[in-house]
Amino acid sequence: MDPFRQMQAFVAVVQNGSFVKAADRLGTSKAVVSRLVLELEAQLATRLLNRTTRRQSLTEAGADYFERSRKILDDLAEANLAASAGTARPVGRLRINAPVSFGNLHLAPLWGGFLQQHPEVTLDITLSDRLVDLVEDGFDLAIRIARLPDSSLISHPLASTRVVLCASPAYLAQHAPLTRIEDLAAHAVVAYSYWSGGDVWAFEGPNGPVEVTTQARLRSNSGDTCLAAALAGQGLILQPDFIVGADLKNGRLVEVLPQYRAPALAIHAVYPSRQHLSVKVRRMVDYLAAAFEQPAWKPSAPSNWL
Repeated sequence: MDPFRQMQAFVAVVQNGSFVKAADRLGTSKAVVSRLVLELEAQLATRLLNRTTRRQSLTEAGADYFERSRKILDDLAEANLAASAGTARPVGRLRINAPVSFGNLHLAPLWGGFLQQHPEVTLDITLSDRLVDLVEDGFDLAIRIARLPDSSLISHPLASTRVVLCASPAYLAQHAPLTRIEDLAAHAVVAYSYWSGGDVWAFEGPNGPVEVTTQARLRSNSGDTCLAAALAGQGLILQPDFIVGADLKNGRLVEVLPQYRAPALAIHAVYPSRQHLSVKVRRMVDYLAAAFEQPAWKPSAPSNWL
């Protein structure tokens, strides 16, 4: 009984979608692969695959075991490659989770460059504004934009983003002027569903901190949707400058009451706390840190809107 071969056979079946293709990849027979998977299930006393005559699918236990096994095999391949080459080279799949708007606007253009630098790495990118559990959900790395709570995760700062209160010129022309932050309570706002304060927006003003309870005319879990609604004159938004910066710069949005500032947010790369950090994770963190030394949403010189 060889636990490594059993794990290798199981992962190959899942990745290739069939026992026949897994056998071809491993250079063995379908019967051997089937026996190894059955032995693994017997040893674990649980079913990993649901099988029919035409296809197989992962059970819940199988999905969890696959992610953990895949990571073990990737790490082993990376260690073997490093030892044989005399130098550490990243290899294998790298699973990354990132917020939707930030991922589309500022991360998507970067992935190609990383793959060119590291041709033996494959990227699996998931965009979601939901806070994922890196270990339970099988992610190697996540990008988070928040004030991070204490946790067992390791974080590496990449950049920061200012959260800006703004609206379209058309909205401001058609509604009562905002002369003090308390006036915000009487205005329509477009609210981001995952905002940590909910309907209470907090600011630091000339006389200290102040909070305003807002009335959402539209609410969305997408920063891009909030931006589109603001550009259409539907209300005020409180959004990070990596989303609204270009529209502030070209005048499609106007910052409101700039003497009141919402708390800035840090952009971090986070990964599980491990004594031996994977080479591919370390290379990705270094790559992103270099890419965001001068963030695209920040002007090269000070301006009146940042």
